[in-house]
Amino acid sequence: MAADYEKFSELLKSLAHPARLRIVAGLIKNECNVAKIQDILGLPQSTISQHLRVLKNAGIINGRKEGTKTCYRVIDTRARKIIGIIKRK
Repeated sequence: MAADYEKFSELLKSLAHPARLRIVAGLIKNECNVAKIQDILGLPQSTISQHLRVLKNAGIINGRKEGTKTCYRVIDTRARKIIGIIKRK
C-alpha cells in the first residue's frame, strides 16, 4: 500500500508551528475551549482562534458546542502519534 504523501504533507504543514504543536499536545490530554487555551499559552484570543481554524480545517481537531463555548479535541490519530514521538525525545 503506497503512502499518501500529499495528505501526510498537509498534516505536517498544519502542525508545523510551535503554538499548534502545543495546542494539539494539550488537547490530547484534555478537551478545552479557547479561553482555557489562551490562559495556558498566554497568546491573544485571535491568535488561538487562527491556529484552531488551521487545525480544524486539516481535520486534526473538531469542536462541540457547550452553551456559548466550543470545546475542542484531537480526532486525528496520526497527529496523536506525532505528538507522542515528539514527547519521547
